[in-house]
Amino acid sequence: MMSTGRSQVWRRRSGSTLWLRGGIIIFIIIFIWVQISFIDFGASVPPYPDYNDSQAAILSMVPVVLHKFLAPKPKNGTNLGLNGSYNNLGYFKATFNISDIKRSIAQYNLQQTVYNEDLFGPLQNDSIVIVIQIHDRITYLRHLIVSLAQARDISQALIVFSHDYYDEEINTLVQSVDFCKVIQIFYPFSIQTHPNEFPGEDPGDCPRDIKKDKALQLKCNNALYSDLYGHYREAKFTQTKHHWWWKVNRVFNQLDVTRNHSGLVLFLEEDHYVAEDFIHILRLMSKTCSDKICNILSLGTYLKTYNYYGDSKKKEALRAKQQSNKKIVEVQPSWTFQVLPSLYQHPQKVEITPWISSKHNMGMAFNRTTWNEVVKCAAFFCKYDDYNWDWSLQHISQNCLKQKLQAMVAKGPRVFHIGECGVHHKKDNCGSTAVISKVQQVLRSAKRYLFPEYLISSYAAILKKNKLRKGNGGWGDHRDHKLCMSMTIT
Repeated sequence: MMSTGRSQVWRRRSGSTLWLRGGIIIFIIIFIWVQISFIDFGASVPPYPDYNDSQAAILSMVPVVLHKFLAPKPKNGTNLGLNGSYNNLGYFKATFNISDIKRSIAQYNLQQTVYNEDLFGPLQNDSIVIVIQIHDRITYLRHLIVSLAQARDISQALIVFSHDYYDEEINTLVQSVDFCKVIQIFYPFSIQTHPNEFPGEDPGDCPRDIKKDKALQLKCNNALYSDLYGHYREAKFTQTKHHWWWKVNRVFNQLDVTRNHSGLVLFLEEDHYVAEDFIHILRLMSKTCSDKICNILSLGTYLKTYNYYGDSKKKEALRAKQQSNKKIVEVQPSWTFQVLPSLYQHPQKVEITPWISSKHNMGMAFNRTTWNEVVKCAAFFCKYDDYNWDWSLQHISQNCLKQKLQAMVAKGPRVFHIGECGVHHKKDNCGSTAVISKVQQVLRSAKRYLFPEYLISSYAAILKKNKLRKGNGGWGDHRDHKLCMSMTIT
């Protein structure tokens, strides 16, 4: 009887031990699975990836049907009736005189042709209008168009391409867009059409750095109108602000197709790149936040503000040393575009915060209600001594609007900045596609986190009151003030 009792006790203990061991094994398996799943989130973008940013690699991540937007097409110059020459790629490059350009611009702006309207029908009030400001960086524009083509519900949108540089290759590209309605508008006061007169560079204008007393002696055109810092205007910097103000006025108040549109208008630039769910997110944001709470929706961010940097200073120094034998153009940017788990792990998160020009100026959208309030403050925009349109908009918010600009910001960005060169930045290798390749990697890694069913909003903690800022200058010339005000439509 004793041995039988011991045997039963042993069996009970043995069974308990087996259950305990089994539980431990199951826990270990689940723990390992969770760790592997977490690591897999960023597995496609390792800390120091050997990115292949060649054209072939970039094309491999683009659907074949969209390759047509990335390939320049030879043009037959014999039918243009214009002077021209062949560039080093064998493509005909037409040379227009100023009269030809002005005539073409006037025709485009008068006709207001909406391409593909027969295919996709008239614009609806709940449709998104996308306004893209374009200069001459066609490589970036090609990739923006490719990203737009892959967006869900893009066929319901209208894209307004707003140009301040007339170029037949860009026109051909824009008019080849076949996935939604398209219209082109042309800023009529560009440097291209006014190269030797205001608002371009008039030979009689004061040099930027001349002292005011010297300028008065010289009697140059704008001697009385230096900026906050004693400098005189530079046309290449003033044009962007003029163009921005002109295009918004034209879209809301002049274009037949949009002048009665009450839905959202999204503002992009030629060197932006969108995620495929950006329209979906915009609609969710619009439903989540009323005009009384937030009057601007922001889809983009500059990646640096989200700590996409993967290198510490020590690693950066080591990296530079390892690559010191390479040419400058071969050295990859130090940041990695690592998709942080905290960024896209909760893709439905949005934040309501005061609109700040340096943070929320990319991929921003607003409707006619907001614009009607902004345009009432035209003088605060047009006469503010800052050549940046976004700082000028901030000035309106802080000094004129009854309800300051309040933004709803997508914590996981849906609009990315791919441009490495522009008005403010010049590099030796402006044709680099490294950033484009890395943005493609970001979106591929985050694909499973796109298209959330709902949004979770929170209010940003306001640590301190935004103080009124002194402008950056570059906008002291009264001729710029008058031109800007003349483009205002109320």
